[in-house]
Amino acid sequence: MTQRDTAARSPQLPTGWRRLAARLPILLFRSGLGPLFGKRLLLLHHTGRVSGLDRMVVLEVVSYDPVGASWTVASGFGPQADWYRNLREQPKTLVQIGNRPYAVTAHFLTPGEGAEIMADYARRHPRTARRLCAFMGFPIDDETSYREAGRAIPLVRLDTAVGQRLP
Repeated sequence: MTQRDTAARSPQLPTGWRRLAARLPILLFRSGLGPLFGKRLLLLHHTGRVSGLDRMVVLEVVSYDPVGASWTVASGFGPQADWYRNLREQPKTLVQIGNRPYAVTAHFLTPGEGAEIMADYARRHPRTARRLCAFMGFPIDDETSYREAGRAIPLVRLDTAVGQRLP
């Protein structure tokens, strides 16, 4: 799949009330209610590549590795998502899980790595994986379809700094 094919499948960013609803979890994290999301969502702090201002976005954790001390997240809006582009410019940042912050470094996964992670995610969360893939415009028939989606959806592994304890 080419960059062009991936861009064609990138959904439109939400506007109006949908944007407000998408930003609500940020307010919940900032209000100290991050533990409500368990380990399924994280708050990513990132620095605007143009403005230099601190930005935040809540992302679903696609894969969590307590041994490797990392979380993997997907860019549902493709490689043009602001947070994704900002991490490309400045990969060292902070995430918040529950009410606990962690210093992390972003590592951008290859399509092959993404295929394996998406297939595993689909086994663990079949309905959510189906919705994500449908949202991105991918037809889902079987595990091979999830692997293909994983090759096209940009995935980022957020590795903690050495010595940090995970929850």
